[in-house]
Amino acid sequence: MQDWQDFLSNQSLSQAPIAECALSDLSGLGLIRVSGEDARQFLQGQLTNDINQVDAGRSQLSSYCSPKGRMLTSFRILERDGDLLLMLPMERLEAVLKRLRMFVLRSRAKLEDASGELARVELSGECALDLLPVEPPAEDDAITFQDGYSVIRIAGDRPRFEVIAPPSQIEALWKEAATRATPTGFAAWKLLDIRAGIPSVWEETVEAFVPQMANLQAVKGVSFTKGCYTGQEIVARMQYLGKLKRRMYRVRIESPAAPGAGAELFSEHSASGQGAGRLVSVAPAPQGGHEALAVIEISVADSGAVHLGSPEGARLEFLDLPYPVNGNGDD
Repeated sequence: MQDWQDFLSNQSLSQAPIAECALSDLSGLGLIRVSGEDARQFLQGQLTNDINQVDAGRSQLSSYCSPKGRMLTSFRILERDGDLLLMLPMERLEAVLKRLRMFVLRSRAKLEDASGELARVELSGECALDLLPVEPPAEDDAITFQDGYSVIRIAGDRPRFEVIAPPSQIEALWKEAATRATPTGFAAWKLLDIRAGIPSVWEETVEAFVPQMANLQAVKGVSFTKGCYTGQEIVARMQYLGKLKRRMYRVRIESPAAPGAGAELFSEHSASGQGAGRLVSVAPAPQGGHEALAVIEISVADSGAVHLGSPEGARLEFLDLPYPVNGNGDD
């Protein structure tokens, strides 16, 4: 894997937020491999989604919660060579891997960091269909696995494909694709996930949100029929008995300095001791400023007057999400 990192360090990556035809490094995402006879049974008791819906042709979004139903991380889960791979922000991998291992107990399941064995990139834009090394999957979340490549189609405002393969194959793909696509960094992936309304949990937002606050149910990252898992009682109660007071919005922020995930929001209309809301993910916008996902009090968002940090902070411009979300958590 060091050879792949050395190769990347010698590449010239565009500083633009996104390109019409982009080849993006996904080294900011790590991989946890879960293998063994009880791998699925173990994960079924830990994660918010139904792991039995994952197979060789279908990935899924999911999350891992504390007993209080607050997200510790979020994943994309796929199957490869009979094992399950959890793809999550690299900055959360070590802590999540350590915590999951605590609960394996007598289960015949093995968890290990596979980030160094498989490289990750994303191809996005209309060009991606021609640059992929294998036939692309036709539906969002679907996978094509062929010749050592796992290719996942990701929801978005343009064709998007995450490609996972041994480093030597990804290096060859990069060299070929870079003749047409613009090489970019991890921020391009963040921007496209923001536009797709897909939340991620970063260090600054650990245990900040229950899944419904981050619209995880709207992107099919929660199953309400699978049975028990860590935090399930809280998540289910919110779904069926509670009234969701906060949810996730897509916004634009005209701020010269980059706000970070977890940054607090202000509104004079908020009466909550927890503040008006927090940013979930942030990325530079092509037209300047930043685009972001933000969990905000629904009543405050309806007022439209939400600022970054203080009354003097940049005012948030609300943008459309690509899916419907109501305020009661029952999507």
